[in-house]
Amino acid sequence: MKRIARITKEDALDMLNKADLLELGRRADGIRRHRHADGVVTFVVDRNINYTNVCVNHCNFCAFFREEGSPEGYVLDDNDLCRKIEETLELGGTQILLQGGLNPNLDVWYYIDLLKGIKDRYDINVHGFSPPEVCFIADNSDLTVGETLWVLRDAGLDSMPGGGAELLVDRVRSRLSPRKIDSTRWLKVMEEAHSIGMRTTATMMFGSVEEPHEIIEHLDRLRELQDRTGGFTAFIPWPFQPGNTAYEGKITPATAVEYLRVLALARIYLDNFENIQASWVTQGLKLAQVALRFGANDLGSTMIEENVVAAAGVSHSVSLDGMVRAISDAGFRAAQRDTVYNIVKEY
Repeated sequence: MKRIARITKEDALDMLNKADLLELGRRADGIRRHRHADGVVTFVVDRNINYTNVCVNHCNFCAFFREEGSPEGYVLDDNDLCRKIEETLELGGTQILLQGGLNPNLDVWYYIDLLKGIKDRYDINVHGFSPPEVCFIADNSDLTVGETLWVLRDAGLDSMPGGGAELLVDRVRSRLSPRKIDSTRWLKVMEEAHSIGMRTTATMMFGSVEEPHEIIEHLDRLRELQDRTGGFTAFIPWPFQPGNTAYEGKITPATAVEYLRVLALARIYLDNFENIQASWVTQGLKLAQVALRFGANDLGSTMIEENVVAAAGVSHSVSLDGMVRAISDAGFRAAQRDTVYNIVKEY
C-alpha cells in the first residue's frame, strides 16, 4: 500500500493546537478509508480479568489499586477465574485480557501456573501483562525482561496489551506514577516482545498533566519503534478519568472535542499503525460512533467485564448486539475479530 506523506513533529503540534476540528477529522477519515476501503469496523469479544488489585506503585491517577494488607485487596482464586473464562467462551469470546496490580507476593511461578492452568483447560487467547507487570515479575524473580517474556510465552501468554504507557514522557510519568517504570523501559519491553514474535497494542492516556508537545513526543516514540519492529497491532488513546483519584476536583476531564482531536491526529501521525481503536469504555458508544469518522476503524472489546475505568466512576456497557447495531447505525459493516485482527465473523 502506498504510504501517505509522513508529517513531522512540528506539523503534528501545529495540527493539535490550531487545526480546524472538522478538517482534522476529514483528513483522518481519508486515511482510514485508504487503509480500510471495505468499510468494515471491527471489535473483539473478550473479558478484562484483573487477577489482583494489590499494587505497590500507588499511581496518583489510579482508583483501582489497593495497598498490601488492605481488607479490599484480593488475588483472584482459581474457581472465580475459571467461571469468568467459561462465561466468556459461552458468549462467543476469543480472548481474555489478563492484567493486575504489582503484587509483591506473586513471583514468576504464580504467573507460570496461572497461564498453564488456563491453557490446559481452555482454547482462548491470553492477552496479558503490561510492561510494568512484566518488569515487576522480572525484578521480583531475579530474571531479565527477555527471560521473563520467554517464560511467560512458553507458559501460554499469546500477546500483550499496551497498558502502563500513560504518556511516554518521563516528566509526566514522574508526576503521575513516580514508582512506575520509565518510558525507555516500557518501550524496551515492547521491543523485546516484538523480537520474539509476540504482538502487542500501544496506548496513550492524555488529559492529565501533560503539555501538547508531550502528546506528540509519545506518538513519535511509538512510530519510531513501529518502524523498527512492526509489532504493534493497534493504537488506543483514552482520556484520563480523574474520579476517585488524587486528581479528582483538580483536573477537568478532556472534552469530546479534545478526544476527537487527539484521535484524529493519532491516525494521521501513526502512519505505520494499521488500526486505531476508539475508546467507548471511557467515552460512551455515541461518541465512539463519531470517532469512526475521525480515523478509528475498531471499537475494541465488548468488555464483558471492566473494573479499572469503572473504579474511577465511569461506567459504560454494551452487548454484542448493541456493538453490531452501533457500527451499522454509523454506516459501517461490523465484524468480530480476534486479537491480531483476523476476522472471526461478519454481520
